[in-house]
Amino acid sequence: MEPFKVLFYTLNGSLTPNVKDEFDKAKMNVHETRSITDVHKELQKEQYHIVIQRADNVRDIPIKLLQFLKVTYPALPTIVSVKEGKIEDVVLLVKAGADDVIIAPRFDAEMVRVIQRNVLRGVQGSGGVGRRNAVQINSSDVTLIGKSPAIEDVRSAIDLVANSQTAVLITGESGTGKEVAARLIHLKSERSQRPFVAINCAALPRDVIENELFGHEKGAFTGAVEKKSGCFELANTGTLFFDEIAEMNPDTQAKLLRAIEQKAFRRLGGKEEINVDVRMVAATNKNIAVALRSRELREDLYYRFSVIEIYMPPLRERREDIPLLVDHFFSLFKEKYGRTKQSLSHDAMKFLVEYNWPGNVRELRNVLERVVVTGPNGSIRGVHLSQRILKNESENGYMINIPIGTSAEEAERQLILQTLTYMKNNKSKAALMLGVSRKTLHNKLNQMAEKNKAR
Repeated sequence: MEPFKVLFYTLNGSLTPNVKDEFDKAKMNVHETRSITDVHKELQKEQYHIVIQRADNVRDIPIKLLQFLKVTYPALPTIVSVKEGKIEDVVLLVKAGADDVIIAPRFDAEMVRVIQRNVLRGVQGSGGVGRRNAVQINSSDVTLIGKSPAIEDVRSAIDLVANSQTAVLITGESGTGKEVAARLIHLKSERSQRPFVAINCAALPRDVIENELFGHEKGAFTGAVEKKSGCFELANTGTLFFDEIAEMNPDTQAKLLRAIEQKAFRRLGGKEEINVDVRMVAATNKNIAVALRSRELREDLYYRFSVIEIYMPPLRERREDIPLLVDHFFSLFKEKYGRTKQSLSHDAMKFLVEYNWPGNVRELRNVLERVVVTGPNGSIRGVHLSQRILKNESENGYMINIPIGTSAEEAERQLILQTLTYMKNNKSKAALMLGVSRKTLHNKLNQMAEKNKAR
């Protein structure tokens, strides 16, 4: 296995020779940077497995850099190390995008060994390689937790499709575990010992995603100082997973369709056709009928992927699984943060089971991590949960978040599409919820489709 590439960013001095030797022993090639600009340049020209940020104080950690890495490089694990800090500092850094926070007075050889034992093992399981995951995974890293009929149906579907070579489309709301299902399909297939590569289509700008898919030749554009392999090459003989495929630009979808059908592609700036053998799996949280009508998803690409569809149920449709998920994540985070004396009271569990979880399993995981970090080192009761859960403010089971600065037209578009998704494309019910007639809703959908077509 090739050495892990570590991008180390700090403003507080250089790594000592002993630390560098320890990185070498751990088979981790480390590159030091001194500015955020250098971090951006390195990530453009190299494929790093992990980023480590070291500072004396939490206030010296650039929060904007953490947020940028989380959005632009979602598969790249970021570890933050500071000399000292409080629990609220850890929460701040995790919310900003840090995958782990290590508080230690010195960054020495022992720190490298801690990272190797406790962090790098997790990185290998989750597969951080820049903006895409290229790893071999095992069953201990990926599992579907639950015993409900809905999740058993998903398990059965995965078992049935795993050993076929056909493409698979996984649908469901955000946070339901679509990537977990994709990884299980890979694990149960004949390609399980080959690479699993994941690309988040929603997180990558239009001018970046083609480079990520197909790679580029040296000199293909300004800054292309060397040849770079894309996801298709990295996934050769393995599985390529397109997360949120409906977010991909239609022009790029057309190029992707050609690569899938031809099983060949050209790197950017290249002339040679490169042949690949790749199993394709895609996922989307969009309502398929709406995405096709609005041209967000090309019909020909959809039909290419939809030979087999697997639906991931939202957590509110498998409420009996919530206690099992709570036990799993609560134990996981107690061990991670050394809060072994914590326990969850019956009233806290009652609130967790009754809450509708619009963010699904991902939201549940985040809530439990927060309560472990901020809660008392003893019995965690209902009062220690957030007011949102105590009041069950998402009683409709779904919330729509529209960022400040969104145009009125785009806000209306999101409101309509997400309401349709929640109402499972029942236009009569969606129109009633929106407070408009069915004809008005139909006209607005047609207008949206025409505008999207004209773009």
